[in-house]
Amino acid sequence: MNSIVNARLKQIKPSPSMAAKIVVDELRREGREIADFTLGEPDMNTPAHIARAGQEAIARGDIRYTSPNGTPGLRKAIIAYLAGSLGAQYGLDQIAVGAGAKQIIGAALTASLEAGDEVIVPAPFWVSYPDMVLLAEGKPVIVQCPESQQFKLTPASLEAAITPRTRWLILNSPSNPSGAVYSQAEMRGLTEVLLRHPQVWILSDEIYAPFCYSGEPFASPVQVEPQLQSRTLVVNGMSKAYAMTGWRVGYGAGPVELIKAMNTVISQSTSCASAISQAAAQAALEGDQSSVGEMVALFKQRRDLIVRRLNEIPGISCATPDGAFYVYANVGGLIGRHGPAGEIKNDLDASLFFLREAGVAVIDGGSYGLSPYVRFSFATSTQTIEQGMDRLAAAVGKLMAG
Repeated sequence: MNSIVNARLKQIKPSPSMAAKIVVDELRREGREIADFTLGEPDMNTPAHIARAGQEAIARGDIRYTSPNGTPGLRKAIIAYLAGSLGAQYGLDQIAVGAGAKQIIGAALTASLEAGDEVIVPAPFWVSYPDMVLLAEGKPVIVQCPESQQFKLTPASLEAAITPRTRWLILNSPSNPSGAVYSQAEMRGLTEVLLRHPQVWILSDEIYAPFCYSGEPFASPVQVEPQLQSRTLVVNGMSKAYAMTGWRVGYGAGPVELIKAMNTVISQSTSCASAISQAAAQAALEGDQSSVGEMVALFKQRRDLIVRRLNEIPGISCATPDGAFYVYANVGGLIGRHGPAGEIKNDLDASLFFLREAGVAVIDGGSYGLSPYVRFSFATSTQTIEQGMDRLAAAVGKLMAG
């Protein structure tokens, strides 16, 4: 029998972070105690005033379809937020609202790519970028950004990757998985290259923008080079900064033609984001922002703790990330060692060793396009970090002594 699944989808892998969550849940059902560092999901509740706005929307009966591009109230709140945070001006027809930032990115790629169009994706990358490009019939062009470059794209490597078929550059700062943050000067170097290539659009994924720890201001391409606003899609959402992962609200801000096309894609897929969630999102953007600052301060403490603990473990080294809530730990010192399940040949083997022998769940660097690393999310409690690092240190100590 011929397969019902098309060839394009057969290229696509399930999300590694979601796959890891399934494994962790299965192990816990079997009675294993697992220190889970896989999901990039704040471990606190949605702030009370935001949750209350969702409840009030239900009580008012605001439970109907909205327009595909979101409620006017939420779009106005997004416009005000972007004006304040980026100094960029947008109109109501330049905002798209979707069921999470992931839908916004997918809608943009679906709306803009022709078969074979190239999309530059710096590695390490968020696991979904290349597969989303493939789903839209594009060609991901992976550019390696090694630790020696602080996991950042350089102007020279960007210039070398651009061809006449290049349609988009995807930038993610602060980065998942590395926590790399582009400074104003570094972003200026990239924008100078992009100004010379008017066919290249910029998809700036800024979902982790509040999570910057170095004291330097966040740098967006539309801030650094306003001329590029006419071909930049700024992507953001509510999941990370407001602990609203399950509410599923993301947004994009960009040129009218692109936003109109994206709204068509959204209208023919999910119709619109949840009206209840949009009411909560509006309250999040318009209300008290102190919870965001408190979360950032807490995550900085956790970052310092996990970096220190990882660097104390033989065979593992870990640079201090300037943003987001991940560390991208180098496990090259473990490659070639022999554990109970055999030789550790790569970072996937290392991640499996961590899980089996220490009950510590992480995601291998191969899933993010750059080895030999594993990603730890520190969006979890201090207790979990301490317990996980204790168990990991014990397991790796035995490995290195073997």
